[in-house]
Amino acid sequence: MTGNAFERDLDKNPANHQPLTPLVLLERAAKVFPDDVAIIHGSQRITYATFWERSLKLASALASHGIGKGDTVTVMLSNTPPMLEAHHAVPMTKAVLHSLNTRLDAAIIAFQLDHAESRVVIVDREFSGVMKEALALASVKPLVIDYDDPDYADDAPYPKGERIGSADYEEFLASGDAGFAWSMPDDEWDAIALNYTSGTTGNPKGVVYHHRGAALMTYANTVHAGLTRGSVYLWTLPMFHCNGWCFPWTLALTAGTHVCLRWVRAKPMYDAIADHGVTHLCGAPIVMSALLNAPDEEKRDFSHTVTFNTAAAPPPETVLSAMAEAGFAVTHLYGLTETYGPAVVNEWKGEWDALDGAGQAARKARQGVRYAALEGLTVMDPETMEETPRDGETIGEVMFRGNIVMKGYLKNRAATEEAFAGGWFHSGDLGVMHPDGYIQLKDRSKDIIISGGENISSIEVEDALYKHPAIAACGVVAKADAKWGETPVAFVELKPGRSAEAEEIIAHCRSLLAHFKCPRTIIFSEIPKTSTGKIQKFRLRDQARAL
Repeated sequence: MTGNAFERDLDKNPANHQPLTPLVLLERAAKVFPDDVAIIHGSQRITYATFWERSLKLASALASHGIGKGDTVTVMLSNTPPMLEAHHAVPMTKAVLHSLNTRLDAAIIAFQLDHAESRVVIVDREFSGVMKEALALASVKPLVIDYDDPDYADDAPYPKGERIGSADYEEFLASGDAGFAWSMPDDEWDAIALNYTSGTTGNPKGVVYHHRGAALMTYANTVHAGLTRGSVYLWTLPMFHCNGWCFPWTLALTAGTHVCLRWVRAKPMYDAIADHGVTHLCGAPIVMSALLNAPDEEKRDFSHTVTFNTAAAPPPETVLSAMAEAGFAVTHLYGLTETYGPAVVNEWKGEWDALDGAGQAARKARQGVRYAALEGLTVMDPETMEETPRDGETIGEVMFRGNIVMKGYLKNRAATEEAFAGGWFHSGDLGVMHPDGYIQLKDRSKDIIISGGENISSIEVEDALYKHPAIAACGVVAKADAKWGETPVAFVELKPGRSAEAEEIIAHCRSLLAHFKCPRTIIFSEIPKTSTGKIQKFRLRDQARAL
């Protein structure tokens, strides 16, 4: 006999090997904790037993309309129960869930519908107007299902649109069978979700997730967010954004409670925290600003600490202090659409508590170390594919490797091969590696400013600007300069009721930075942001070119 004894007569079989998928977690929660509240939405309270039954019925109804493996089901929904149901029901038919950014225009929506070859579209009536326009532009002719939210507020900032579908969501769901024999994926490598990048430099790219990655993210999220039995999660992060960082699947692991939130407003957030005992939420700095800057009459007292996960630029020290005083413990994360959301966490070490304010701020400015579900995180020279020195100074490209990296870009072999060149996912983010293994971003490769041959990190300049007490938001980009090639220009949005002069802000920067790094021009304006609160640098670059 030849070969390793541990490889003889020890083959995979259905008893000892099943594909990893997050779908089994909801089934388990429904059987073990059937009466626990899974979803709170306005007046609705949906138990885990009901959540599972509704997901099965939706899957059954989709299957009866011919939806199966390789098909795309598109949803344009707010953070409401049907969005959570779709995250489970669509892949239970072996189909792929495509979540649309609800802020997109009709042309981009039409592109995505055609590129994804959408067979079904479920649309909230809030967005029926733009969806109707998109469907008229698109070549595909999907089954369109309207969702009419019974808890849509009478004083809603956006009125409901007309019905544009041939079916109503609740009627469609009711046509399904609660005893539906749902399907595990044939292989954990099978696609579970499709998310499109922002498309700021052309048509967006379709990022494909697999069941294995989504399952592993549920476990990693549970560990890094500190979720336990009884955790209550408030949906301030859009569920369309990287599938809500995989939290629609994650909460089932500990049978936690989803608290839905259609619009991110201060009063409903404080009410949810106080009334429902919210323990966790995720969001961009704009969510922090909404909480901190809310009028006193909209704030509520609560006695517990709320974990706030944020994944944009590291919040300024003043914001972190204010959040702590308000009862929030901020955890800084970093990731991309291509990594299922956050894949890096700023693991805080107890000994850092003894550092002075500047020392702690320096540690908090780092993006951190790899998620438990990620196998590799490094900083490399993208040309030589060699790691940069771990000196906290040498800039390279941040790269990822592991099971929570996308399958690739849909129908875009060239982009996929470029992204995975050398066996690593190239993030396009520039950063440094510190001696202790923590990475820190310095810029996007396209955002680095080269002035007189010197690299200027826009993030470093923005960090300095945020230390000015009057600045609410800012973005720094390159402006063409005949002498220096490029110089920094700063777009600044002031806090309500505050004022500042350009000369004052430039002087402030010069007190913190080398003079060549300081902006020569200050533009006061509202800062354009994405629906997830990220500053749209491409729009600022367009404005800078016009100066």
